[in-house]
Order: sequence, then structure tokens, then C-alpha cells
Amino acid sequence: MKFVFIFVLMCSLAFGQATYPTDYFDSPLEVPLQLSANFGELRSNHFHAGFDIRTQQRTGLKVLAAAEGYISRIKISTYGGGKTLYISHPNGYTTVYCHLDSAVGAIENFIKDNHYKEEAYETEMFLKPDQFPVKKGQIIALSGNSGGSGGPHLHFEIRDSKTENIINPMLFGFDKKFTDTQKPILSTLYVYPLNDSTTVNQSRRPLVLNVKLQEDGSYLSDRVSANGKIGFGITVRDKDNVSPFKYGIYKVVSFFNGNPNYEYRFDSCSFDEMRYINAFMDYEKYKSTGQKVQQLFMRKKFPLSIIKTDAANGVLTIVPNLASSYRVEVSDFYGNTTSINIPIQYDSLPVLIPAAKPASKYVINSGKDAMFSKDNATVFFPAGTFYTDFSMDFDVRQGTVYIHEDTVPVHSYFTVTIDDSTFGAGQRDKVFIAEVRGNRLNYNGTALKGTTFTAKTRALGQYKLAMDTTAPLVKITKAIEGKNADSKSVQFIISDDLSGIKSYNGYINDKWILFEYDYKTKRITHDFADGIVVKGSNTLKVVVVDNVGNSTTFETQFFRN
Repeated sequence: MKFVFIFVLMCSLAFGQATYPTDYFDSPLEVPLQLSANFGELRSNHFHAGFDIRTQQRTGLKVLAAAEGYISRIKISTYGGGKTLYISHPNGYTTVYCHLDSAVGAIENFIKDNHYKEEAYETEMFLKPDQFPVKKGQIIALSGNSGGSGGPHLHFEIRDSKTENIINPMLFGFDKKFTDTQKPILSTLYVYPLNDSTTVNQSRRPLVLNVKLQEDGSYLSDRVSANGKIGFGITVRDKDNVSPFKYGIYKVVSFFNGNPNYEYRFDSCSFDEMRYINAFMDYEKYKSTGQKVQQLFMRKKFPLSIIKTDAANGVLTIVPNLASSYRVEVSDFYGNTTSINIPIQYDSLPVLIPAAKPASKYVINSGKDAMFSKDNATVFFPAGTFYTDFSMDFDVRQGTVYIHEDTVPVHSYFTVTIDDSTFGAGQRDKVFIAEVRGNRLNYNGTALKGTTFTAKTRALGQYKLAMDTTAPLVKITKAIEGKNADSKSVQFIISDDLSGIKSYNGYINDKWILFEYDYKTKRITHDFADGIVVKGSNTLKVVVVDNVGNSTTFETQFFRN
């Protein structure tokens, strides 16, 4: 019977392995491939959806179609992927190319025409198969640094065209384009007491465990003395033989007393699952220290498809008269594996380190709605807002609403409502609910009904009403008033210190012109090659509006030979 139980348990943790074509897609760049980030890496609120391919710290490299297909979608955004092309392929997959500097040829002309047709920089277009067919290896764009890029590189993805699920490019044969003989690198091992009555090494708080490297390359931790329900977490990174960067890991399997009890593997994921990373990681540790600890258990089960667990969701129950062992195996895509062995014994010694915080009178049951009110403020949490149950701190003091701390992850939006009649009728449209971050106030889209202000947010913390009556700043980088503008472009710095920029528009001789916006430098740039400028005298106007309607208009006249 014991053999049957173990076999069933192992089957319950097994991943189905889909079959992918391994010789269909080629490299999207002509330079030797080096990664700065791989598939599944842990990011803020999401898992990394593809490869970040290095572009030799520069822009303008040729970006190639990885296979035959057609450009099915074009998206230009200020943030996120920036300038992005999507190619749909006849084998049912779509490749995605992000942070581009520009498309090339007819594709770029089509994009530029659409900007002017919509009179907008941010745009999204869905195309038909016969509009822009491409061949494998065809140049489709130049690499760049647009959108949310932290430096020049190409973000490259492979998706299932039907489901939009992202898939690890390594599964399509990209593993053959790299060399990796290096094992994952363990940085830290944590142990967690998982209820109020559990102690670990006489502590009711998470602890770092000492580990020692063994002769066979595995790690052995100090013995854990515990009682009740516990779990473990790791910080670990991987390297290959060709890049100086460290990456996320591919696969983790843990074993309790020889039986598999928790596993995840970064093969494929849906975008709807991305935010569950905040339950996957130790969110409190991440927000307080920046450390990304991967928890090898679920406090409360959540639907993240990369994870398979036993019936206890990876949680270990330590009972008297039974010595236990726990093993973690961390692997990269090439099978290089690092093992960590943790001996565990039961104890009931007195608590030396108590829990970090006393319980609050406000209790969140994650499966139910909750509403708390005080003075002129109310917060409402729909069922499913949080991943786990917890005691919440809530208060209102001197006009500020205190909603716990941003150390508990929030999955879906909750509502903050503040009633305030001290603002006059002519002032209220300039008022918004701001998130207080130190000395900074962050704008939240706010609805107004009478004297009641309402905003939706997905971050715990402090909120208060703020009024913005200051117009945005608009500054030309090189004065052209009354001069001959002989440069290739005109550029402005635009900013707003409180509610933030909502829109900007430029006009030459009363015709709308395209300004490309780089939020990292706060600059908007118009290329005179667009052909709106005329020989002789020209008028230029730039209008910038913030999120509560304050606006600034810059006007000048210049000449063009």
C-alpha cells in the first residue's frame, strides 16, 4: 500500500510535457545570443514573459523575423513593451518583439500613417494575413530602448496564437544556441512557522538557516527544530557560460521524507496568472528588503498552473517521535541541479522570539467581502482581494487613511472612499485621492459624487485627498523662437509634479504632429522628416494637460530653409 500511495502522489505532481517544434524558429538577431533575463524570472507583479536578448549595449541592430508568417499586431505604448511587433506563424505560434527603436520600410510607414490618422502616439493595430507577410530572417525592425526598458535590448516572446499563453523559448530549440554547464546558485534558505502555535528553532518568525557546501556539491543545512506546520523558501539564481548576468531558475522539486510535495517548472503561463507571483514569493520580504524569496508552499491554495503540490500544498506538519528530512532540488533547463538537504526534528521548547505583531481588531477573511469605516473614510474589499486571511491595521488620523502596510499582497482592486465638504464646488475637480509614499503623493484615478471622492487601488498603505492647481511644466530643449530650425527634430521636456501628465499634443501651422514620448527622460520629440513643416515661417504649439485638467500651452514661431 505504501508503494501505491507514493506512486499516486508522484503522479499527482507530474507535469504534462507538450511537444514543440525545435527547429522552426531562428534567432531574431544577427549577433551571438546572450541573455540578460530568461523566461519566468521574478518581476514586480509578474513573471518575465520571454527572453531579454542583449544588443551590445546599443540600439539599431537589425531585428529579424524568427520564422515565416505575417505581422498580425502592432502596439506602440509609452510604457511596457514600448514599440512592439507581433508575427503570427502558420504553425500556431506567435513571436513578439518589444522595446524596438522603429519598424522598417513599409511597416514603419504604415505605423506613421496610423499615428497621424488617430492623432495619437499610443496606438494598437490588428492586421490581416495579406497586409504584411514576412519571410524567415527578413528584417522587420531595429532594436531599441523604448517603453519600460531599463537599457537597450530586445525582449522576445513565443506565444500560443490561440490562447495567448506565453511559452518558454527554450522548448523550441533555443537551448541549442547557448552553453550552460553551471549549477544554480543558492543564496539563502528560509524556514517559516505557518500558524500562531508553531515554533521553529524557538521562533515564531521566519528564520534564515545556515547551509554548508558538501563535497558532492550539495548543500546541508543546520538541523531545524520545530513543531506544527512549517514551510521553506529559497533565493536562488542561475548562470550560463556565455553571459555575465544571473537569471531566474527553471525548475524546483521538494521532497518531504522522500515523497515529492511541491514542484514548479517554467514551461508556460497565461497572462491572467501573472499577478499570483505575489503569493508565490514572500511579498513582505520583497517589499521590505527587495529580496525575492520563492516560497515552496501555499498558505492557501491559489490557481497558478506552473505549481504542482501534494494535498498539503507543500506545507509540512512536524509531529513528535518522528525525525524528518526535507530536500530541495533546483534545476536549470539543461538539467544542472543543486540539492539542499534539511534535517528536521520535533521540539516543544519555549518561545524565545515572539511573532512580529499583535493581532488587530480588523480581520480579513480572504474569501468574503469586508468593509471598514471611520470618520469620513471607508474601505471596501471584495471577496478575493487577498490571497490569505490576516489581521489588518486600519485607522484615520488627521485626514490620512491608514490601510495596513504594503507588506501584504493585493490581488484585485479595492475601493477607498473619502467624504470631504471643505473643498468648494470650484475646487473639487482638482482634488484626487493620493497614495502617500514618503514625501511623494501618487495619483489615483478618482470619481466624484457630491462631496464624496472614490478611487480603486491594488496597494495597501496610506491615502489622503490632494489638490493639484499647478499646470505642467513644458520646456523646449533648444530655443528656436524667430530662428532657423536647421536640426532634424524639435524636443521638449514635459513634467508634472503632482497628478502627472494625462495628454500632450503638438501642432505645426495648426496641423497635428507626432511627438514620441520617452517617460524615462520626460522628453517628447518630433521628427521634421514627417513633412508637416514648410519652407519659410512656421508656427509651433504644444499643449500638455495633467490628470486633473490643468494645462500648459507653449507657442513659438520659427523658420525652415
